[in-house]
Order: sequence, then C-alpha cells, then structure tokens
Amino acid sequence: MNKNTKPLGQKAYGSIPHLPYSRLGEGDHHIEIGQAEIATKKARDKNDLIIVQEKLDGSNCSVAKVNGQILALGRSGYLAETSPYEQHQLFSKWVKSNEYRFFKLLDENERVSGEWLAQAHGTIYKLHHEPFVVFDLITINERTTYHNFLLRVLPLGFVVPNLVHIGQPLSIEKALKKVEVSGHGAIDEVEGVIYRVERNGKVDFLTKFVKPTKVDGKYLPENNNGQTIWNWNEMSV
Repeated sequence: MNKNTKPLGQKAYGSIPHLPYSRLGEGDHHIEIGQAEIATKKARDKNDLIIVQEKLDGSNCSVAKVNGQILALGRSGYLAETSPYEQHQLFSKWVKSNEYRFFKLLDENERVSGEWLAQAHGTIYKLHHEPFVVFDLITINERTTYHNFLLRVLPLGFVVPNLVHIGQPLSIEKALKKVEVSGHGAIDEVEGVIYRVERNGKVDFLTKFVKPTKVDGKYLPENNNGQTIWNWNEMSV
C-alpha cells in the first residue's frame, strides 16, 4: 500500500474540543458553552449519561480492519509503519504481534482508537499494563456506546482509561481531584480528563479538560533536544 495513502480516506481520529479554561494546543478550540454545562453542571434530563475518564498523554493511534486486513494507523490516518517516528513504527510492530486480538475485536470497516504510551510526550508513565490504551470503537464515523465498547474490548484483554465517574454531570474541579493519583502509573501529574456524553443509547459528544500547568510534549527530543524517554519498549514484560 502506498505510504501516502490514507486507508480510511480520512483521519483515523478527529480532535476533541476543550472545556472552558482548558489549555489549548495548536489548532484546538473550545466546546459550545451549552455542551460544557451539560457535561459539568446540569443534564438536559434523565436521558443524559456523563462518563469521565483520565486523559492519557501519548500518541493517538488506531487499528482498523479494511478489506480483511488489520492496519495500524497514526491519528492522521496514514499507516504507522510509514511514519518517520520510531514510536509509530514500534506501534506497527506491536499491532502485528497482537493481530489475532484485533481480528477477534474488529468487524470490517471498524477501528479501535487509543493512546500509544510507549514514548513519553508530556508525561512519564511507569506502566503496569500494555502500552496501548483503547478508548473508542468506531464504525465509519459512529462511536460505540461506552457499555458496548467495554463488552467488546475487555474480554480480549485490552486496557481502557481509568474511569473517574459515570452518572450525572461532574464539575471539572471534582473530576481533577479524582485523578490526583493516576490509574496508569503517571509519574508526572495527570494531563487532565475526558468527558463522554451519551444520550438515548448513542454517543452525543466528547469534550476534555487539559491542565494549564501541563507542557505539551516537553519530553519529546524534537522539543527539548534531549534523549528519547521510553515508558515501554519491545523488551518490556
């Protein structure tokens, strides 16, 4: 397959808008105020379900099943094996070694997206689990609900983000208190939280809060001229 081809014909994963006062990165934007209030203050009615998870700080990657093949993809949608970055080439190798699990998980035209934590970006992790943490199962552009997502991924041994809260809206302050200790072995402070709002059995929207104190990609060699810091490598148990 041509390295300049996007097998999905698009990005593998889009951007998630920020809650008010969240630290914005390049090209980021804030969510509508009304949606922010649904997630953090007041639900529309009993049909809103708010799910809050620890935000992970790595490289957003996906695994897709296209034409009967399992493909490791970077966020932009290109094959991970064609990336100039070692972390993405390592992801491609890891997916290949776990290909049987992805064949069991994915139907045609489905993809699972998550955070590849092998290399430290803005947070160093002492991982106690495999380096790929999955958080979304998508068919074309439709997300699977949280409950059904768990039913699909957990029996196959995949790791999911630390669950902070599920139920009614939760303030940003309370959510951040619940991640003062990381569920994934973060040595640095946790980057933030992800809010997932579901309604009437469908995923309505996602939003996030990133701590203003976090420095994006501070451990990446291209940003600090230092050495690569690995949270995990091929020799890890």
